[in-house]
Amino acid sequence: MDKMPRWADVALIPFINLLLALVVSGLVVLYIGESPLEAMAIMVRGSVGSAYGWGYTLYYATNFIFTGLAVAVAFHARMFNIGGEGQAALGGLGVAVVCLSIPWPHWSLALLGAIAGAAAFGAAWAAIPAYLQAKRGSHIVITTIMFNFIASALLVYLLVNVFRVPGSMAPETARFAEATHLPNAYDIAPWLGFSRSTPLNVSFVVALLACVGVWLLIWKTRLGYEIRAYGHSQSAAVYAGINPVRIIMISMLISGGLSGMMAINGVMGEAERLVIDPVQGAGFVGIAVALMGRSHPIGVFLAALLFGMLYQGGAELEFEMPAVSREMLLVIQALVILFTGALDNMVRAPVERLFLAMRKGS
Repeated sequence: MDKMPRWADVALIPFINLLLALVVSGLVVLYIGESPLEAMAIMVRGSVGSAYGWGYTLYYATNFIFTGLAVAVAFHARMFNIGGEGQAALGGLGVAVVCLSIPWPHWSLALLGAIAGAAAFGAAWAAIPAYLQAKRGSHIVITTIMFNFIASALLVYLLVNVFRVPGSMAPETARFAEATHLPNAYDIAPWLGFSRSTPLNVSFVVALLACVGVWLLIWKTRLGYEIRAYGHSQSAAVYAGINPVRIIMISMLISGGLSGMMAINGVMGEAERLVIDPVQGAGFVGIAVALMGRSHPIGVFLAALLFGMLYQGGAELEFEMPAVSREMLLVIQALVILFTGALDNMVRAPVERLFLAMRKGS
């Protein structure tokens, strides 16, 4: 029998980790001479206290859902894919190629094409490190992080020398045709108070569908069972007839495709063109999201929402409380990552002992 119930692992421990991170963050804010309670109130009000705040919070959360799911799928196969930055950047290239090369008659068709293009380019970029691990034994952490830098350099080269608009000095593609522009929250639900400039768009719905798809894949299909079996014990999986090369390749292709799909939100939905650094760190945030969400789609969604609140609330906090600099906000975000990831066992061990003692006492 497990040492503690599933709900404690999925909900209680992350909640305690988050609470500890907020307490330590509050002490940091207090140290610089500001009120932690006032800072928290500003962050909450700025992120979820208005339609404006919700628009940006859910926009950021959309990015983190895609990259969090990507890391989660690889986690289930016991692979640490930290190449989300590069895979998402190449996904943005796929979106740009699809949107610029085909005269789409309607945004819905363009969205389907962009999903395919983003997933294909992201998966292709993940396929090389996957092959190197499956066939050559190269460590997936080393190769994926190296490919982040290669993707960044490749994207800069293409934007400067291939896709840049003639006569323009800006390293970016031409703006996509109006028919490819995705409806934002104002177009869909203006009665909720969203403004025309809100970045939240229909790619949020695609992210929710991706959560459902990953849940069905991992827990309701034979392939998902094989991925989880391989992740729990490679030797037992091989003994059961599961091909490790196949699992590594498929898991990383799915992971890379999900990372690539992040570009639908930022490249197609918000910028409506491909620019330098379209990912802006979301690939690395996805690691924390997957860790905090226990690699489960529901947990990933909730963790992505939390980090979306931290990003949007942090921007408002920086504006309203100048003593809290951008670097200080990074410290707060890093503390959340630290307690939910690296220091997870610091909370897990005593909680397990508590439940074990309660079970023995009953």
